Amino acid sequence: MTSAANPAPQPAPLWQPDSDRIAAARITRFQAWAAERYGAPAEGGYPALHRWSVAELDTFWQAVADWFDIRFSSPYEAVLADRTMPGAQWFPGATLNYAEHALRTAEDPARAGDPALLHVDETHEPVEISWSALRRQVGSLAAQLRALGVRPGDRVSGYLPNVPQAVTALLASAAVGAVWTSCAPDFGARSVLDRFQQVEPVVLFAVDGYRYGGKEHDRTDVVAELRRELPTLRAVVHIPLLGTPAPEGALEWSALTSDEVEPVFEQVPFDHPLWVLYSSGTTGLPKAIVQSQGGILLEHFKQLGLHCDLGPEDRFFWYTSTGWMMWNFLVSGLLTGTTVVLYDGSPGYPDTGAQWGVAERTGATLFGTSAAYVMACRKADVHPGRDFDLSRVKGVATTGSPLPPDGFRWLHDEVREDLWIASVSGGTDVCSCFAGAVPTLPVHIGELQAPCLGTDLQAWDAQGRPVIGEVGELVVTNPMPSMPIRFWNDPDGSRYRDSYFDMFPGVWRHGDWITITDHGSVIIHGRSDSTLNRQGVRMGSADIYEVVERLPEIRESLVIGLEEPDGGYWMPLFVHLAEGAVLDEALRTRIKQAIREQLSPRHVPDEIIEAPGVPHTLTGKRIEVPVKRLLQGTALDKAVNPGSVDNLDLLRFYEDVARKRG
Repeated sequence: MTSAANPAPQPAPLWQPDSDRIAAARITRFQAWAAERYGAPAEGGYPALHRWSVAELDTFWQAVADWFDIRFSSPYEAVLADRTMPGAQWFPGATLNYAEHALRTAEDPARAGDPALLHVDETHEPVEISWSALRRQVGSLAAQLRALGVRPGDRVSGYLPNVPQAVTALLASAAVGAVWTSCAPDFGARSVLDRFQQVEPVVLFAVDGYRYGGKEHDRTDVVAELRRELPTLRAVVHIPLLGTPAPEGALEWSALTSDEVEPVFEQVPFDHPLWVLYSSGTTGLPKAIVQSQGGILLEHFKQLGLHCDLGPEDRFFWYTSTGWMMWNFLVSGLLTGTTVVLYDGSPGYPDTGAQWGVAERTGATLFGTSAAYVMACRKADVHPGRDFDLSRVKGVATTGSPLPPDGFRWLHDEVREDLWIASVSGGTDVCSCFAGAVPTLPVHIGELQAPCLGTDLQAWDAQGRPVIGEVGELVVTNPMPSMPIRFWNDPDGSRYRDSYFDMFPGVWRHGDWITITDHGSVIIHGRSDSTLNRQGVRMGSADIYEVVERLPEIRESLVIGLEEPDGGYWMPLFVHLAEGAVLDEALRTRIKQAIREQLSPRHVPDEIIEAPGVPHTLTGKRIEVPVKRLLQGTALDKAVNPGSVDNLDLLRFYEDVARKRG
């Protein structure tokens, strides 16, 4: 038993930055500078800096704007004129342009010839696009967009993979003050229309197809359907990734990007829309989330320049597609003068270790991927540190789902012992992280290092009281600049309020279960809206997945908790087996035993059912709530938006399970 005088010993960290690394970190230099200029604490390291950043929110964000030399073309009247959520007013009076900052490095003659982008796909080695070339292309395309009548506030859409043309189109749209929105070309026509029809784009940039898994995928029919079903389009720009000629009436990419034109950056208000991102839309039309030029600019400078410790000498790679917020986050690496690595292809082609090969070939210094990819490498017995030259990789960051403890150990053992492992968690809703990477803090197994600067992250119980060392709702009690300025087609703001502020008015509730530990780190337990609640004990599904998927026979799993009409509770575990595995009584017993011993008897499922697969959103997240609805007897067309799912046929299996249960 421990007492206040004899507290429980702190767990030993998996990794600890040495004094040289701490001293060299940009966040350390920022703290010393902010202590001199803005009254930040000079001592106490990151915990003291974080406390100051949320206690003195206005001063902190003013310091960020100053440190990163934000170019305000007209001055701001206040940093935070109104902190009410939703509706906080940041930097009223200020005007600026996101694209101007993203291309600022090209103005430096010593760096103009350096690579801004490195483009890799399944068929070729890295291709460099210099800062000067990118700036010239953006200047040409922005002028052509203006010639087409595109004005500030108009929407410009992209049906594009993760290629340099997508970055150029985003930056050119931002330069003219237009609002960018994109979908990946593996999205079918219905999925794209569910998104783009909401925002009514005037221009569509589209490829003829894409390469994935060693195959070419023609998308000309989908693009033709998009053109028919988007009546607001004034122009379609053809990008011949597979070499086909432009269809009738479409403009050629090369013709729009070949002029020698200095970019003109429209100076827009701080809260002017920059882009529209979309929620997964599993239970209805995707939410069209609008974020601002100024809010994203500040948040991404802070996140990439301080938390990710990125600068001109870095190469930033994150495996993503244009349909996921991480692509927008990746592009913002340009803000810090960093070379951004764009990989267009399958994460596991020609084999599971493919992403490590990309990191090797591009000299990536920060390697971003999904927790699912790390665990797939572990299962496939990949040895990155042995088989690839990863000497330039200083950190590996993961998101998409919580990185299980075994993932931390595997990265430490198989990549490098002196490896900064940054498991991060945030959301499309803010296009950033609530908690995660801090280059000056230790890494503990299974934990995110700390809440991010300027983010007043807390765990609250059902009564709205903060808790430490206990599971609670993830809430943010003060505004962040990148919170949505609104949802599209939500004139009275009701859908926005209902999404985040229904449980605790005036406080952002994100819908995740978290624990904030007594040493300040954060543990993510999974979504609270699909939380398992047995006999009053709340459990995160992620905890169960982590234990079950350690077993070599289990490829993936899905656990659902159902409140039954008679007051009972049914908790089935669906397992997708590895090739050759059989779900016999021996395996069922081992699954239950592992859960009982590593979690608790309450976590043991009532039934273990073999499934042909686990359904995911189009961005790769397990679908729990729609499956729960199906098991409760909701019809498939009412339980899920079919355009949001990677494999609709899989859901019919779960519908059959519900039917057989009666």
